[in-house]
Amino acid sequence: MLKFSIAIFFLLFSFTSIAQTKKITAVVSTQEAPKLVVGIVIDQMRWDYLHRFNARYGNAGFKRLMTQGYNFENAYINYVPSYTAVGHSTVFNGSVPAISGMVGNNWWEKSIKKNIYCTSDSTVTSVGGTTFAGKMSPKNMLVTSVCDELRLSNNFRSKVIGIALKDRGAILPAGHSANAAYWYDEAVGKWITSSYYMSSLPQWVDEFNKLDEPSKFMSQDWNTLYPIATYEQSTADLQIFEGKLTGISKAGFPYATSTVIKEKYSSFKTTPGAAATYTFNFGKQAIRSENLGNRSVTDFLTLSVSSTDYAGHTFGPNSVEMEDIMLRLDKDIADFLSFLDTQIGVGKYTIMLTADHGAAHIPAFLQSKQIPAGTYLEAPLAKEINDAVKEKFGIDEVIENFQNYQVYLNDAGIKAKKESKQEVMQYIIEMLTSKDFITDAFATADLVTHPITAVVKEKLINGYNYKRSGDIQMLIKPAYFEAYGNTGTTHGLWNPYDTHIPLLFFGSGIKKGKSHSTVYMSDIAPTIAALLNIQEPNGSVGKVLTEMIDK
Repeated sequence: MLKFSIAIFFLLFSFTSIAQTKKITAVVSTQEAPKLVVGIVIDQMRWDYLHRFNARYGNAGFKRLMTQGYNFENAYINYVPSYTAVGHSTVFNGSVPAISGMVGNNWWEKSIKKNIYCTSDSTVTSVGGTTFAGKMSPKNMLVTSVCDELRLSNNFRSKVIGIALKDRGAILPAGHSANAAYWYDEAVGKWITSSYYMSSLPQWVDEFNKLDEPSKFMSQDWNTLYPIATYEQSTADLQIFEGKLTGISKAGFPYATSTVIKEKYSSFKTTPGAAATYTFNFGKQAIRSENLGNRSVTDFLTLSVSSTDYAGHTFGPNSVEMEDIMLRLDKDIADFLSFLDTQIGVGKYTIMLTADHGAAHIPAFLQSKQIPAGTYLEAPLAKEINDAVKEKFGIDEVIENFQNYQVYLNDAGIKAKKESKQEVMQYIIEMLTSKDFITDAFATADLVTHPITAVVKEKLINGYNYKRSGDIQMLIKPAYFEAYGNTGTTHGLWNPYDTHIPLLFFGSGIKKGKSHSTVYMSDIAPTIAALLNIQEPNGSVGKVLTEMIDK
């Protein structure tokens, strides 16, 4: 009986060991790390563009990513404001403005009473140019990027390069320890960097700049890719609420970009096919020249397409221009994927594609369809409040700054008049909430206790940084925003049109599939970190999207 019991024990032990071994084997990755990760951000790409123009996309661009990779249909930004700098940093650091310090493209620094640009750095100089455009670095970002963590993971042997027309689109994703970040100087029409990264441009960048692709693209004019009558997803061309290209007096297709002389390099940023192709061409040259993806460690390229944002602001989501932009971009992505197939090898690279934010429809367009929408101006609103507070409390210029849908108050002026800040603030809040376009206003210090919808509250809390945010938060009606003119559109609020973003993963280590579960922008960086078996960024608050990892 004893021998039988011992036999049974060992038999059960053996089965248990085998089961545990199988369980462990099931979660251990046999997938080799990708040779190259490319993080692509399409600036101002609304999520619905994936589906709205899908019938006209080819099979090798967006459709290849969607059908052969993993598509998160319900990815959202989980903070406000939904601006470029915040989006580009959050995608790659997995953090939120409350921690990263990236509370906007700009913010008011109370301690020095100065407006701060997100990547400005007075201690560095331009490399490749002589303008202020090169005085940039990532020093204002308080956390690491997943690219920093990749470099840290192997004693800085991985190469990291950031590329975008916008400085913030190149600098913030690549992180603090990047080998390089390159952006476009519209004054000279060239790729530049700063002394933060290097003392002189590499020879391959100089040679690429000598090609002067912007001039070549501008000389070709811009007409629709297909007959304009086939653009059925767009409002008819030549709408009065759409803006114009810089340097061109005549609106609408065809755009005679070849006639632009003085403002040629500035206007180039808004020409969709040209500027996006230019960015991808530079990305390809970076991969070739720096031997990215063909070394003993994983390399990382961040590439942001900025022209979609410039054009989006000008023409709006329902324009022929935007439809043409997306159809041309689809071809650029197909061409880039084909290049990676050849240069790196099929299955040896990983792509992540997302957006930094979306955009609202142009209010005048919505109004023409009997949909509530509108704009307002901050300058006259600030003057009205300053005048009223001056009369009641004797305080000069009580509003120091309007920024990111927040009000920054003049604490020194309030203190000098020995007035209660709480009383002054309440007076201003009452004035703000009396405006039809403002649905609510409250002290940012009361974010946790103020009665607002939980979804909106979480985004506001995630966006609040004590040292860099304002004193009063405003909530604006849906489809309303601060206007910068009578045409075009913008972004920056919590609403789905601004915060519902595309999120596609493709290539090495990625399953094929789709999810309709809600995920967040802050989940992207920790997911890439898990894919690479490295530490997540040091300010990351996101979760790993395990369902798409092929392990």
